[in-house]
Amino acid sequence: MTFQAIRPFRIDVPQADIDDLNDRLGRARWAAALPGEDWSQGVPVGYLRELAEYWRTEFDWRAQEAALNEFPQFVTEIDGLDVHFLHVRSPEPDALPLILTHGWPNTFVEFSKSIPLLTDPRAHGLESAQAFHVVIPSVPGFAFSEGPRELGFTTGDVARMWIELMSRLGYARYGVQGGDLGAYVVQEMALACPARIVGVHIDGGLGMPSAADVPTMTPEELSEWELMQKWQTGVNHHVLLSSAAQTFAHGWTDSPVGLLSWLVHKFNEFSPLAEHLEDAVERDHLLTNISLYWFTNTAASSSWPMYNGLGDGGFVWPADQKLVPVGVYGGGSPLMRRLAERGNRIAHWPEGNTGNHFVAMELPAAHTADIQSFFTGLME
Repeated sequence: MTFQAIRPFRIDVPQADIDDLNDRLGRARWAAALPGEDWSQGVPVGYLRELAEYWRTEFDWRAQEAALNEFPQFVTEIDGLDVHFLHVRSPEPDALPLILTHGWPNTFVEFSKSIPLLTDPRAHGLESAQAFHVVIPSVPGFAFSEGPRELGFTTGDVARMWIELMSRLGYARYGVQGGDLGAYVVQEMALACPARIVGVHIDGGLGMPSAADVPTMTPEELSEWELMQKWQTGVNHHVLLSSAAQTFAHGWTDSPVGLLSWLVHKFNEFSPLAEHLEDAVERDHLLTNISLYWFTNTAASSSWPMYNGLGDGGFVWPADQKLVPVGVYGGGSPLMRRLAERGNRIAHWPEGNTGNHFVAMELPAAHTADIQSFFTGLME
């Protein structure tokens, strides 16, 4: 293996790009409000106009940029692509290395509230003393990581890149964590190099039933399955981005209001337990994530999981693997656990954990505590 340099990195968006964003927001052409109530036809015009004006006149990108630059950041080339990552070491001498993989349509900002809690829990009054050396890469095609240049790029490719990254950082044994897209990557890491992985922690998505499981279900489980079918609502981004990712990306790349509307729509769908989206994801946290998509021009490049066939336009759940213990933040019902245990070594399946899809953004302390509980249990 040839040596590849790890280069320091700082976020420094040109002022001209900020001025251009604000100019475009100020000149937005607004759609007419369609009949219907609240979000029945999509993001309400009134809410979007107010949020766009806040983005233009009150949101402080420079303050968010400075806060993100408090975390040590780096870039290194892996498999021909420049990969951006955060690497925050804990003051605790026995800290466990932990690599976290963000989801779609998110960025490394998904974990920004969790980093201090994971690296220095004592300083933040957490009950567990379990600390971590934290590595948070930007998935290729997201934020400051280069996007794949060829068709066929997979979550397995990302997994192998992350294994190389951890090796390059000198970590021989470590934990892995992810939700959404990250859940696919961490299971692939366990399959690719189980000897290096202490444990796999996933936010959710293991043991979800499919139509193929129906013949094995009890009457009680069938009732649960029928209820689940009523929850399958919303815009299927797998179908949309597998069919015409380039077409839609033109609009999201040219119009910040178009990008804002699309990402707000998806974050709202991913927050079904919240009365309002901003009850689950703080406004400035949401806009920091969206701003990164805009400033890095990654609406198109971040769609590779869908156009490269993650679910083939439909939907599949992360791969099973029995090589490394698995813990799940939001375990789910006895039916889901039964199905998950068919192909996974479940070591952590708590009851009572709550939260929406991007739980690290919504409940960073609870999310951190669950990660700590899982890995502490593995090392006892």
